[in-house]
Amino acid sequence: MGNESGELPTWPVGTAVRLSQRPPYLKTADPMPMLRPPDLVGVDEVGQVVEQRALGQLAVRFRRGTFLVDAAACVPMQPPSA
Repeated sequence: MGNESGELPTWPVGTAVRLSQRPPYLKTADPMPMLRPPDLVGVDEVGQVVEQRALGQLAVRFRRGTFLVDAAACVPMQPPSA
């Protein structure tokens, strides 16, 4: 999804992603964001992109809430091959 020019990748709304590594903390995507512990989302948990924000941030809905995640820390889930 990236390219050689250094531009940030675009993530369509609805894209299934997972974290490539656990961040030091999670920031909620609420109008009044809060910092939350990183163990609310497992590295193997699949979330859904609900919004692309400025500075390479994605709002991703996981089982325990919607969090702001750096796009570089996300890996797209591959559809099952037939």
